[in-house]
Amino acid sequence: MTEPRSKVAITGIALSDCGRVDEATPYALHAQAARRALADAGLTPDVVDGFASAGLGTLAPVEVAEYLGLKPRWVDSTSVGGSTWEVMAAHAADAIAAGHARAVLLVYGSTARADIKAKRRTSNLSFGARGPLQFEVPYGHSLIAKYAMAARRHMHEHGTTLEQLAQVAVQARANAARNPDAMFRDPITVDDVLDGPMIADPFTKLHCCIRSDGGAAVLLVAEDLVRDCAKPPVWVLGAGEHVSHTTMSEWDDFTVSPAAVSGRLAFERAGVRPDEIDIAEIYDAFTYMTLVTLEDLGFCAKGEGGAFVEKGRLRHDGELPTNTDGGGLSAQHPGMRGLFLLVEAARQLRGEAGGHQVRRADGTLPRLAVASGTGGWFCSAGTVVLGRD
Repeated sequence: MTEPRSKVAITGIALSDCGRVDEATPYALHAQAARRALADAGLTPDVVDGFASAGLGTLAPVEVAEYLGLKPRWVDSTSVGGSTWEVMAAHAADAIAAGHARAVLLVYGSTARADIKAKRRTSNLSFGARGPLQFEVPYGHSLIAKYAMAARRHMHEHGTTLEQLAQVAVQARANAARNPDAMFRDPITVDDVLDGPMIADPFTKLHCCIRSDGGAAVLLVAEDLVRDCAKPPVWVLGAGEHVSHTTMSEWDDFTVSPAAVSGRLAFERAGVRPDEIDIAEIYDAFTYMTLVTLEDLGFCAKGEGGAFVEKGRLRHDGELPTNTDGGGLSAQHPGMRGLFLLVEAARQLRGEAGGHQVRRADGTLPRLAVASGTGGWFCSAGTVVLGRD
């Protein structure tokens, strides 16, 4: 007989300073977010025995743990792009349930915007030219071009329109308008999106995520630690992960993302259906990512994403409030943004989102949320279902 899994909760969440942060280092943003998350949980660093981080240092997460003064007995440095943090949360929950750790801290920080402004780095056309990527690099396929090709395929197969894709950006901005911490809050229209400078056909500038600085942290703990925490728990109900390809020629269907697998697994393990979810936090480096992920998570049928998003369903008062803080399209996007999805989902479930707080039709707080991250060019996905008591 299989022993029941121990319950795992998120009890600490925080963002570092975000947006335009010119004077901080990435390490400082990690530390700021970590301190704030621990304070949010009402716990001290000595409780943390598990640590997960990616994207910084030669020996990530060893260097970051040392900078934070931590000596964890369980670590994770999984790096699969934007879905890293949902995948790490799944790994951390498994580790806690198995008794390998009691409190796992996930931390991220980046000065992506400030580094370019200060010319400490430049934009890059590709992720590299070694391994399988060598066969595509000569053709000049940048990351955004790969997403653009996928969007065009969806438009060809399902009749998805530019106006429908633009609605994703318009509604994200409407949600950001209610969030005082969002980087861009001024309303935009479909015409604003369509008339902007072309970046990679069919994406104009407002189809693409913003570039910001910022960090985030999430603390996951074992059930027996919950009583020692300052905030009510947000339970990890189920999670799934999946990788599908890195070479575009190995991607079976440009209109299907790996969230089709990670989402199904997460919902099955959580024992809930997509139609029971109150809010969705979805990786949105580009408008098409939101649309196709909504399909693949089961909120609408394949090919119906365009019709689904054009009715205002993604707004804070819509049928499925999505990217309630404004998302990567308007709030903040310092790089691998998946951890910000978990922070916003937990914040909404705890009723701590202030002016952009979502409420159900009966006025009560949301009870179920899904956070789904995407990495690479739809190469990987991690999906986590969260719930409150």
